[in-house]
Amino acid sequence: MHLRTTLCLYVLAITSAAALAQNGPPQAPAPQAPTPQAPAAQAPPGGAPAAPVAFPPVDPTNFTATSPTKQTVEDFLHAFWGYDNNRQWQIQAILPTPAAGVSRVLVLIKAANPGPKDQMAQLSFYTLPDGKFLVADSLLPFGSKPFQNFREILQASANGPSKGGASKAIELVEFSDFECPHCKDAQPIVAKLLADYPSAHFVYQDFPLTQIHTEAMKASTHGYCVAKAGGNEAFFKFSDALFDAQAGLTPATSDQTLKDAETKAGQDPAKIAACAATPAAKEAIDASRALGDRVGVNQTPTIFVNGRALPLTGIPYEMLQKIIEFQAKLDGVPLPSAPPAAPAKPAPSLR
Repeated sequence: MHLRTTLCLYVLAITSAAALAQNGPPQAPAPQAPTPQAPAAQAPPGGAPAAPVAFPPVDPTNFTATSPTKQTVEDFLHAFWGYDNNRQWQIQAILPTPAAGVSRVLVLIKAANPGPKDQMAQLSFYTLPDGKFLVADSLLPFGSKPFQNFREILQASANGPSKGGASKAIELVEFSDFECPHCKDAQPIVAKLLADYPSAHFVYQDFPLTQIHTEAMKASTHGYCVAKAGGNEAFFKFSDALFDAQAGLTPATSDQTLKDAETKAGQDPAKIAACAATPAAKEAIDASRALGDRVGVNQTPTIFVNGRALPLTGIPYEMLQKIIEFQAKLDGVPLPSAPPAAPAKPAPSLR
């Protein structure tokens, strides 16, 4: 998995309230900026849960920047964190900086029902003059609807192999690398998401990490040509077979591994290889990578839910469901909740 330690907000968007004071591993969508922490709430003697810690009073004199408004910041935080009923926050300050139009925002975060190790955390970030982005250690989407811009970009430009519902009202776009072990691990998660949300439109976009995976670009160009020759159904048969045989994506064995996957997809390996060697195939993969760069992809696998970036591994599936259903609600899209897990069968009687 390729990642940069930059996307604090994406990490905070998926961590539990109990981990608010910690830097996450990625995520998100991605990874992390430092978050100065307030002193931890101490557990009473005997190991009982810590009493809830109240936010300190807000000083009105700390809201002197002309933008963003407090409501815009509130809307932004709700979009990121509103799925989690155990997460509480308070905007402490929106202050001007020496840079024209750049404001510093300070937010306190805590758990509604803290455990003995929970801490109140402080998040600090800078909003840019256009009102569409913020800077923690990297550039992130901002605003009352922070994911809308990426949603529109992906609806217009994510043109990889697709399946699921025809409507893009709920669109799941995965950026993946055939040689990435975490991407292989993510495939059952994608399958379950599409089973639980059959109306969702799913798009696969290539994002080969060529600097660390020697066979990733070759695998992507072959996948592009399989899709071109056989359509979506052939592509997903190919991708399933290739992820299953991922260990064979080595300089010595990748050619045969690709041929085997193409055969399982009902394609002629010789024709696919000839297509993959053309400039057009590489250009298509380069365009997919450029699209990922445009929407801030910096690790694989990353999935976008209506423009909201999330990692596909490392998040409990139930949390992923929660975020998807919350995002659908934010976007005003009717999305039935996923069916509940089947109840456990009773143990057979021993009588």
